[in-house]
Amino acid sequence: MKFMLIVKANADTEAGVMPTEQELLEMGRFNEELVNAGVMLAGEGLHPSSNGVRIAYAGDRRTVIDGPFSETKELIAGFWMIQAKSREEAIEWMKRAPFRDGQVEIRQVFDAADFGEAYTPEVAEQEDRLRTAIAGQHGAA
Repeated sequence: MKFMLIVKANADTEAGVMPTEQELLEMGRFNEELVNAGVMLAGEGLHPSSNGVRIAYAGDRRTVIDGPFSETKELIAGFWMIQAKSREEAIEWMKRAPFRDGQVEIRQVFDAADFGEAYTPEVAEQEDRLRTAIAGQHGAA
């Protein structure tokens, strides 16, 4: 099972406060544990919402909204993608994350079986073709 682990933003991340060397080292050690256990697929921090935009969709209309965005509790400061045997395993990993405050939201990523009959052979072939193209462009699936 794949899980996205969403690190919630706070006032510091939105203000662009960068982690200390000690915090970077602690996070690096935690990430190394994830990699060595074979569960980490990706992980990144995000710039504050002041550098971001949102696109609102209404029919054929597209509206670009510049950041910053006001509801800090609804914003994302970073993420991991992991492969775990269960939701409980994902929770156990994140209990070990070296955060002193904040929140991490854990969300399971859909896989082919979740889509049932809508995931036809044609859809599967298209998905496989796209994953192969991405791997060829970026060196990873």
